[in-house]
Amino acid sequence: MNRLRRPRVRAAVVALLGGLVVFSLAHLVFPYHSSNHDEAVYLQQAALLLEGQVYLHPPVEDAFRPWFFVDGERGLYAKYTPVAAAMFAVGKLLGGARLALGLVAAGTLAGLYHTVREAFDARTGVVASVLLLASPLFLVDASVFLSYVPTTFWNLAFAASYLHADRRGSRRTAALAGCCTGIAFFTRPYTAVLFALPFICHACWSLRTPDRGTVERLGLTAGFGLAGVLLALGYNVLTTGDPFVFPYQAFAPDDGLGFGERSILGYSREFTPGLSLRANGELLRKFVTQWLVAGPLGTVAAVLGLLVTRRRGFDSRQAALAGVFLTVPLGNLYFWGTVNMLGELSDPTDGLVRFLGPFYHVDLLVPAVAFGAVGVLWTGNALRRTVEDRVASERVRPVLAAVALVCATIGGGAAVVAAAEPIQDNYTVTQQYERAYEPFAERDLSGSVVFLPTPYGDWLHHPFQYLRNDPGFDSGTVYALQERQFAVVDSYPDRRYYRYTYRDEWEPYTGRAVEPRLQRVRLVEGETVTTRVDAAAPPQARFTSVGLTNGEQSVRRAVDGASPLSLGLVTDAETTRLRGLPANESVAVPTPDRGTVTLVAFVDYGTGAGYEFRVELPVDGRSGDVRVLTPRLAVCWSAQQCEGRAAYVPGSHQFDVDLNVTLDAAA
Repeated sequence: MNRLRRPRVRAAVVALLGGLVVFSLAHLVFPYHSSNHDEAVYLQQAALLLEGQVYLHPPVEDAFRPWFFVDGERGLYAKYTPVAAAMFAVGKLLGGARLALGLVAAGTLAGLYHTVREAFDARTGVVASVLLLASPLFLVDASVFLSYVPTTFWNLAFAASYLHADRRGSRRTAALAGCCTGIAFFTRPYTAVLFALPFICHACWSLRTPDRGTVERLGLTAGFGLAGVLLALGYNVLTTGDPFVFPYQAFAPDDGLGFGERSILGYSREFTPGLSLRANGELLRKFVTQWLVAGPLGTVAAVLGLLVTRRRGFDSRQAALAGVFLTVPLGNLYFWGTVNMLGELSDPTDGLVRFLGPFYHVDLLVPAVAFGAVGVLWTGNALRRTVEDRVASERVRPVLAAVALVCATIGGGAAVVAAAEPIQDNYTVTQQYERAYEPFAERDLSGSVVFLPTPYGDWLHHPFQYLRNDPGFDSGTVYALQERQFAVVDSYPDRRYYRYTYRDEWEPYTGRAVEPRLQRVRLVEGETVTTRVDAAAPPQARFTSVGLTNGEQSVRRAVDGASPLSLGLVTDAETTRLRGLPANESVAVPTPDRGTVTLVAFVDYGTGAGYEFRVELPVDGRSGDVRVLTPRLAVCWSAQQCEGRAAYVPGSHQFDVDLNVTLDAAA
């Protein structure tokens, strides 16, 4: 029991508890990952590193490109540096990638304790680590596979080592400080520079009256730090071919620091100082009211800690730590990503910030909880002195216990309320993911290929980051885009094929789930392939027209009847004909070399309003025989609600329709 009174032991307990909490949150709240699809980038990169690779080499071009991977001369490589991915890979080696999240969280809490202990004292360090653990921004961002908290881990390792070397004159910890800030630079260069700037100023201040020991110590820190910078530049040479072009710049040259026209993947905006001030002001408001420990109470504690430290007199080490209050928010004024994470500035619930907080400002937690701990301890001492002065000596202990209980209840309750909202918001997203991925849990997909839709463009993992390939694209289940389907089939001739589709908008962040379907896909080949289509509408509806299109030519015929349709698409290498229309009418379009023939049937309720059946048939007519894949089936309430989000789901509660297709080949 006496050992628990030691600050070092208490800090270790807090760090261990923090690691367990983060590990649990990662499993319970983020089993399918967060609404930030960049998690898949790091996890795909981690899988690559475990195979000793930097590049992906997909078997079919354009069908397997993961989100945020750059198409380079030597293969596909991630737009992010590999440090965070390597940390996640270590967790996977230990038994699961989420182990790395728990270890990084525990290490970050330990690093904070040592940093604050060096700047103030051990007791303050313990309280600061508790405040960090209770901060929603730390809890949420430490529980996902993103690089923000891992960078803070390295920044705190640098700060603790630097301050220890400054106090003890240790060359060993000075060298360690340089290694840590170098790795932080390799992880997130701009973030590392913003955090290190106050300590660089402290180092320059230390050289105002230089002695040999100080020069050698700071030289070791600078030397090893520059080694990390050179390592990052070397990685640039390996990937982009230019030491001063980072992978993210190769991916999107205008996605970087600075004002003016900024753009990425066709999205652009004019980034002005005024816009930056508005956006960052909003982010800082959210930070101090929602994402710091106990919301406004945590902010009050940090301000109070600053005032107390000022009254006592800042020493240079405390000033360096306080300098992070300036460098992080000021530096982020120059980065347009702070605007994008907010979505619409007029909507406080919009954007990634609702779920992950102001994650570009994670390092701002360090001085906030450090000085917050000073404020908490000063308040506790002030209350104790007040009670001792005004209460009889025999009643001091019970009154102090009561005051401590009240303060703990208020502070703890505020901390729980602040953390509960973002955790609940993220869990709501997870519930929608669980519904969307339900078909994958219900079926054994080993030895299969699953074709995925592309609601956000031709990318894997965007948004389906839970569905990832191994680096060799040879795992039990292979995931491919619906582009170049026949080339994918040719690359995996001995597998079963499925098509994942869904109905409604993919908007899990709004609390709305899609209706998913995992459709069995068969490849049929022959001189002629017949696709039989049976379609029935509700009794009050009538079929009014049927059309056929190959994307370039379209033919439409009036039907005007309420009876179920029984149609046949007869496809050969030259022509696709539609049979089964009234009066034995026949319509035809040329069969594409490799493309899609679509059958469209409009259903009218007699008022001009209705919906369409669509049967989208992938065909390959380049050889003598024709090849056909099981068609995609859709029911579209409007043209705007048809592309990729109108899948026909048998038994859906949204409509009373019946649609069935079968394939048959003739030699």
